[in-house]
Amino acid sequence: MTRRTVLGSALTIGAMTALPGSRARAAAGKQLTIGVCTDFSGVYSDIGGKTSVACVHQAIEDWGAVAKGYDIKVIQGDHQNKPDVGAGLARQWYDNGVDLVIDVPNSAVGLAIAAVAGEKNKTYINTNSASSLLTGKKCNASTIHWSYDTYMLSHSTGGAMVAQGGKTWFFITADYAFGQLLRDQTSAVVKAAGGKVVGDVDYPFPQTTDFSSFLLQAQSSGAQVLGLANAGKDTVNSIKQAHQFGITQSGMKIAGLLIYLNDIHGIGLEIAQGLVLTESFYWNMSDRTRAFTKRVLPRTPNNYPSMAQAGCYSGTTHFLKAVDAIGVDQAGNGPAVVTQMKKMPTEDDAFGSCSVREDGRFMCPSYLFRVKKPGESSIPWDYYDLLHTTSAEDTFAPLATEGCPLVKS
Repeated sequence: MTRRTVLGSALTIGAMTALPGSRARAAAGKQLTIGVCTDFSGVYSDIGGKTSVACVHQAIEDWGAVAKGYDIKVIQGDHQNKPDVGAGLARQWYDNGVDLVIDVPNSAVGLAIAAVAGEKNKTYINTNSASSLLTGKKCNASTIHWSYDTYMLSHSTGGAMVAQGGKTWFFITADYAFGQLLRDQTSAVVKAAGGKVVGDVDYPFPQTTDFSSFLLQAQSSGAQVLGLANAGKDTVNSIKQAHQFGITQSGMKIAGLLIYLNDIHGIGLEIAQGLVLTESFYWNMSDRTRAFTKRVLPRTPNNYPSMAQAGCYSGTTHFLKAVDAIGVDQAGNGPAVVTQMKKMPTEDDAFGSCSVREDGRFMCPSYLFRVKKPGESSIPWDYYDLLHTTSAEDTFAPLATEGCPLVKS
């Protein structure tokens, strides 16, 4: 562990205490500790990082922890986009009494922490890794996958691009679990619709910042669609550099298979206008999403919440409701907490009324958006027009097809 890995603890409710490994809950009252494992300085810092922590704090405040007699502490750590660092941090936290680990951008890290949660029988809510393996072959009784996944992204954005006439594709892929799975699932969608993948290049992750050689390969392929199987600052850099090379101006369409609101802010509407993308949360969708965003913005004034960060709010809220229902003495029993979370419908200002499926999949609708032109945006961070809404049942893979061992055949 490096000094950078553990960034210390941030008190949410109650007096400052040490990690609660040996404390007796009954004697000390209703005490909980939540660990936000995220990326504070790397490629995913804008879609995780401080805003994810802020959304966890907001959930605790909105739930009314003080009025309910709870003393809840939030700690935070940087996984550095390294699976061994993330798994080691989660193991240390769980061994010292942390009740919930949440967030975790980066699917390789997310899958590693899911394995630790399963081994330790501790609750893990992943809101920021995309891999659908978390509710597929790698599912376990202590893990819930919130917000979105690769199946949702490939079928919504990928399917929409094919429907618009994009039959030939070239992929630029982050060379790790997330990028490879997103590329493979989108390729399957393209081929099933009669399209063709004419090329693919994997780039080293996370050290790549110059995408020029990969973009030139894509341009020379003659493909109609450039599929970006990456996320965060990699997507921002890829799209900006594609614009610099005149790729979009020449008629090649870009399918950003995982684009967040924060990425559009980083790219700017002048370049991003017209992009089609999929999210499960948008701050300007309804009175409830706007109210949630207004409350959390003082904690994170320079970064509006993405669907993953809103997932930290929603997932934390549902975790607290479940613990309150079964008793705080059971908070360290991951399978018991997760079972209760699956029994209860979810309800919050970010996602509204949803549910958690048997395999741990958070079931919410998905939204296909078009990025506005600069002249169409009237207020800060007003970037999307809604094109289509897909129901929760059609957003995610059918339960029987994913291979989760928790699901009875």
